[in-house]
Amino acid sequence: MSIWWSLHLRREAASVPLARRLLLGTMETAGVDPDISFDLSVALSEACANAVEHGGGGEIPDDTEAYHVTAYLDGDCCRIEVTDSGPGFPPATVARRRPSLAEHGRGLHLIAELADHVRFRNRPGRGAVVSFDKMLKWRDDALLKVS
Repeated sequence: MSIWWSLHLRREAASVPLARRLLLGTMETAGVDPDISFDLSVALSEACANAVEHGGGGEIPDDTEAYHVTAYLDGDCCRIEVTDSGPGFPPATVARRRPSLAEHGRGLHLIAELADHVRFRNRPGRGAVVSFDKMLKWRDDALLKVS
């Protein structure tokens, strides 16, 4: 079974808990282990907070006030992508698998620590994308558990 959803959110602080609650609700309903759900919700909150703070100023005026979140639960893996319209990541961040705390605040580092795989990339002239994956563990009573 696969589930995916996508949000188009305004770059406002109030959008961060909205995205987090939607993710937590989806995972709880599906039967994902609460510890895994918590880790992913913290990573999502950090990615959204970065998009709110740094994600504007792209070349397309309508997109500078919004960012996008897409979550995929597919089999035993969850992938989350947060896309903004900002100036993008510095080249050193895109080149590394794990960001250095010396280069950035704790948000990107925390995302990398909470996820199994993370990627920071730029869309030239259109913003940045943070994508991260985590293998799922399921509660015994999970509705969507992969057999």
